[in-house]
Amino acid sequence: MSAVMQTKASPVSMVPAGIDLVEYYYERGFTDGLPVVPPTREKIDEIVARLGGDADFVEARVAPRWGELTREVLAINMVMAGCKAEYAPVVLAGVKAITDQAFNLNGVQATTHVASPLLVVNGPIAREIGMNGGVNAFGSGNRANATIGRALRLIMLNVGGGWPGDLDKSTLGHPGKYTYCVCENELQSPLAPYHVEHGYKPEDSTVFAMAAEAPHSVTNHISNDPEGILDTMCSAMSTIASNSAVLGGHIAVVLGLEHAQTIGKYGWSRADVRNYLYVNHGNRFIDLAYGHRYGKVYNRNLPKYYKREDDTRIPIVHSPDHIHLFVMGGEAGRFSVLIPGWGSMSTPVLRAVDGANAESSDCTSGACAI
Repeated sequence: MSAVMQTKASPVSMVPAGIDLVEYYYERGFTDGLPVVPPTREKIDEIVARLGGDADFVEARVAPRWGELTREVLAINMVMAGCKAEYAPVVLAGVKAITDQAFNLNGVQATTHVASPLLVVNGPIAREIGMNGGVNAFGSGNRANATIGRALRLIMLNVGGGWPGDLDKSTLGHPGKYTYCVCENELQSPLAPYHVEHGYKPEDSTVFAMAAEAPHSVTNHISNDPEGILDTMCSAMSTIASNSAVLGGHIAVVLGLEHAQTIGKYGWSRADVRNYLYVNHGNRFIDLAYGHRYGKVYNRNLPKYYKREDDTRIPIVHSPDHIHLFVMGGEAGRFSVLIPGWGSMSTPVLRAVDGANAESSDCTSGACAI
């Protein structure tokens, strides 16, 4: 079997038959550390057709090397990741999201922080391609979740040049730097989907991208009301250890299904949840200043409108709109997840899979009461 390969000098060339392709790709340095699927011409052409044809069309330039991502090269990386052709619109939307200027992929790729792009898919396409937002959503076992996220990472490596130790300077990284892609559990959620909160129609499909730490488990098997569950989440948010505590920015809050159903039973809206979390989390300024034991060394990234008094409450995020709320998980287990972001250096991006625009105004302020 012959396969197509990508090189720096020439985007594609043929590998002679008889070569151990798995080992060949390892030797060429085109993998993320795991074996890749040899990209045959037939598979590449099928994906290019899904993307609209014209293999040389440049969809994006990928930082920090600023390599040009043609449809053919995108297809090659999708095949190597193990994607089906029908995943192409989601992968492309993910690429468009992380290469949006607001996302600052150049910084995300090169930072010493652990940040990796988290993708959350909403809308009918997640169900059509068989994504998992239920049991073990962030774990193994689902082809679409695993390979869509992996395709994005291979593009960041092979086109963006974000190789560890070279342009990727992450001190530790985290497992999401292999793949970090999930969807909401819309069918069982008591709350409206994330993309509907942001003005899209339920029948629209979207991809949300955020530079993110790994998921932090939030456990509460006791509370049977919204306040108790959300107080536990506030506790997880209120740490001086995350990048958000130092640099603000955005966080994702993932309510497990049991927690979400308890909250929904009391009629709480998405805006209610986000505002409760914002108002009731945070740290004292004196704690963020380490009790002044190192002198009057203050965080220069704190907004000027915060008082620098010992007992002043300093929130992790500076607006309830910076709390991105999702519902995921299986039917059993009173667990949720907190996902801190990278800080104020990257802004999450929400993008429609088919390029559609939000029909109504963003409802994050609570005006829609969903």
